[in-house]
This record gives sequence, structure tokens and C-alpha cells, in this order.
Amino acid sequence: MTASSGARTPGSDLPPPHAFAFGRHTWKEVTHLLLDLPAALVGFLVTVIVIVLGSGLAVTVIGLPLLAVGLGAARLIGRSERSRARALLGMQVEEPSPLRAAQAREGFFSWLWTSLRDPVGWRAALYSVIRLPWGVLTFTVTLVSLIVLWPVLGYVTRGLSNVDRAMVRGLLSPSGELERRIAELETDRGVVVDTAAADLRRIERDLHDGAQARLVALAMGLGLAKEKLLDDPETAAQMVGEAHGEVKLALQELRDLARGIHPAVLTDRGLDAALSAIASRCTVPVTVTADLGERPAEAIEGIAYFTVSELLQNVSKHSGARTAAVEVWRSGNRLLIQVRDDGRGGARLDGGTGMSGLADRLGAVDGLFTVDSPPGAGTTVTAELPWRERSSQGARTSR
Repeated sequence: MTASSGARTPGSDLPPPHAFAFGRHTWKEVTHLLLDLPAALVGFLVTVIVIVLGSGLAVTVIGLPLLAVGLGAARLIGRSERSRARALLGMQVEEPSPLRAAQAREGFFSWLWTSLRDPVGWRAALYSVIRLPWGVLTFTVTLVSLIVLWPVLGYVTRGLSNVDRAMVRGLLSPSGELERRIAELETDRGVVVDTAAADLRRIERDLHDGAQARLVALAMGLGLAKEKLLDDPETAAQMVGEAHGEVKLALQELRDLARGIHPAVLTDRGLDAALSAIASRCTVPVTVTADLGERPAEAIEGIAYFTVSELLQNVSKHSGARTAAVEVWRSGNRLLIQVRDDGRGGARLDGGTGMSGLADRLGAVDGLFTVDSPPGAGTTVTAELPWRERSSQGARTSR
């Protein structure tokens, strides 16, 4: 804010505007303060009334959904206020990240629970409540200053605008993201726990129905062969031969199970060799390109391996592709994975091919998962994971 003929006082950011004509920043602040009242009225009516009604009807079927809608409206009001602050107050305020898309995918109750726990919405609602009396005050004082207190208009608008700036920073800026991030991490922890429990059940089922059943049959067969060893050596030899075949099958099932838990090639030789091993088992020819100067943390490496493994299973089962490609590279502090095929396309996150589960698993470690699959034009899946340095113990083990 400067006067057209006023001189800047050394060391002062706010020169006294003694002349009639003020700088454009002053008039922007005046405009912002005069708009405070209508903006506050709209915010109060749209947000607060809906939230109050939703809270009052919380014991009914429509109460909580109405409250969630009110918080969503508060988010929109907050976005509008941030845009106004950028345009008229010159603020550099970032947009908070949206509610997680994964939560919206999981259905109505997940959306409802996520919306009700959204601190960004609650802060915006509090902002709307505070803004009504403040908007009345700023509108009145600014209008009076324009008519009566012209010599001090610059000081008045700058002081009131600084309060507005403080309110936007305190209630509408991403500084409130910590609470929402904690809520997301709590949700992610539940996803990880559920995934781990499902994996344990799968391992138990595979052991019970596979290797364990074969080993029980093997023990019974060897017992019968032992009984016939003296009386009928030929039959005993035949039974031992059958038992030997069962041993081979049991060992293969145990190897497959161990590979599904954590493959030895990944531990010993790293992601490049492990992905090449996966690609060799795919029914579609797969080209693997890995540009990694070093190995990431063991957990990130494992997530990357099983992500590619499941995606290539989808290529084999569902894509109808002739060829596929896997690329892995590091970009800054992120590990990027891209799996492409030239199949029929049309893949979706909610298409029942495990894509949703992969997105949730990556989201639990601050990863990203996107699917680009136009019908008839193949599928490109891009996964992004945080790069975490490998522990010294893991590095010694890999050597």
C-alpha cells in the first residue's frame, strides 16, 4: 500500500498514505473487506445451518449424511475464500489435499465416516461461524473509513486485512493437514492389518489343503509300504516310488508358498532379477527394464515385487494381450513402476481384478496407483512408492 506522492519511511513496510489516491493493493484490500459481509452471510447460511440441522438430526437416518454434506459445503466455501484471499490479499496459500479417492470407492458408509472425520471441513465450518460477526465489523468499519476517515483508510484496511490473513492461514491453510493425515494413517493401519490377516489365512489354507495333505498321504503310504516290504517287495517298491512323487509335489508346493511369502531371488539378487523371474512365468511375452542404481528398503522392494506380480497375473488372465512391458526406475525420492500391455483395455479400479486392493496397499505407505485403460487400447498401470533407504543389515544380507 503506497500513496501516489508519499515517500517510503526507511525500515517501514506500511508507509502512511496521506494523499487521496492509494495504491492498487489498498483498493484490493478495501474490496476484500467490503466483500467480507456477503461472503460471510453465504458461508453461514450454506454451511452452518446445514451442519446444525445435521447435528440436530443425528439420531435419524438423514442426520449424519446431512452433516457430512454440510462439511463438504464448508470445504467448498473454504476453497472460495482461499481463492479470494489469493486474488485480493496477495496470499500464497496452498489447497489442502482432497478426501482420499480410495475412501469414496469403498461405498457410502466409508464416505460418510471419512467426511465426518475430515478436519479440513470442520476448520472451514468454524471459519464460517467466525466470519459472520467479523464480516459485519469489517464491512461497517471499512465503509465508515471510506466516507469519514479517509486519511487513515490505508492503516485501517491494512490492519483489518492482516486479521483476515491470519484467519485464512490458521483455519483454511493446509496447516491443519496433520489431523487429517493422522486419520488417514489410522485408516491405512486398518487396511494393513486386514491385508496381513488375509495373507495369513491364505498361507494357512494353502498349507492345510496342499503340502500338509500331501505329507499326511505320504506318511500313510510309507507306512503301508513298510508293512508290505517283506511280504510283497514289488508292491512296496511301487508304493515307495509313488511316495517319492508325492515328496516332489509337496516340495514344489512349499517352494511356491515360500515364493508367495517372500521370494529368495528378491532377497539375494534384488528387484531386477525378481521381476525377470515373474516375467518368465507370465503367459504373455514381457520385457523388463529396471533402472535402479541401488536397492530400496526391504519393505518397499517387497511391495513393488508383489504389485508387479499381481499386475502380470491380470495381464495373463484378463487382458488378451500379445505383449507386455514392465519398467522400474527411481525419480528423486520415489520409486516408480509402470506395467503396460497391448490388450483389450477397459480395466477399472473397481473391476474385480484386485486393482482396488493394490491401490489400498500402496496408499498405506504413501504410494500412488493409477490406471489408464481405454477400451481397445491396452492398459497402463503406474504405481509410485516412497524411496526409503535400505538398512545396513539388509545391505549385508543381500551381499
